[in-house]
Amino acid sequence: MNAKNLFDLHTKDAKLIAVSKTKSVKNILEIYELGQRDFGENYLQEALIKIPQLPKDIIWHFIGKIQSNKTLDIAKNFDIIHTVDRAKIAIRFDKHAQDLGKKLKVLIQVNIDDEITKSGVSLNGLEELVNCIKNLQNIDLIGLMCIPKKDKTNSFAKMLVLKNKYKLNELSMGMSGDFLDAIKNGSTMVRIGTLIFGAR
Repeated sequence: MNAKNLFDLHTKDAKLIAVSKTKSVKNILEIYELGQRDFGENYLQEALIKIPQLPKDIIWHFIGKIQSNKTLDIAKNFDIIHTVDRAKIAIRFDKHAQDLGKKLKVLIQVNIDDEITKSGVSLNGLEELVNCIKNLQNIDLIGLMCIPKKDKTNSFAKMLVLKNKYKLNELSMGMSGDFLDAIKNGSTMVRIGTLIFGAR
């Protein structure tokens, strides 16, 4: 798949989020000039340096692990947060959004394969977290996110079942190595770094 086909994803099968962690402002601007507007960052401190230097119409997605003491800066600087995985974090974002006078869009990260090394709410805890967030006033639960085991595409299918169960609009799943399988299984947002920017 060439670069043009990748960027066509934004208006066709799924929204393309260009994962720009470790990439320079210059690198991001090159992709921006091609028409890309959605960018994902994993590391808050790095993003806080880059975001003020970049065009204001970029839609910033936070896709990294969330620390409690970083929630205010994330709420201030990002438009969509993909990695909410516990009620404490959701409640903090709700309070920050109220104070900032904005509505934050969030996704719940699901540990779909129950891996010890990965973040995300367990399947057993998902319904409780969904209900918690839906009862908050200043954040909008728009979907679910996952990072499955390699070559475990049936995990994508499980995520689609969950999205439909909770009547959500978005599924953030699929990266450079598996985004086509993710789209086949209902992904609406793919997070791609290497295929856009090259190897890190």
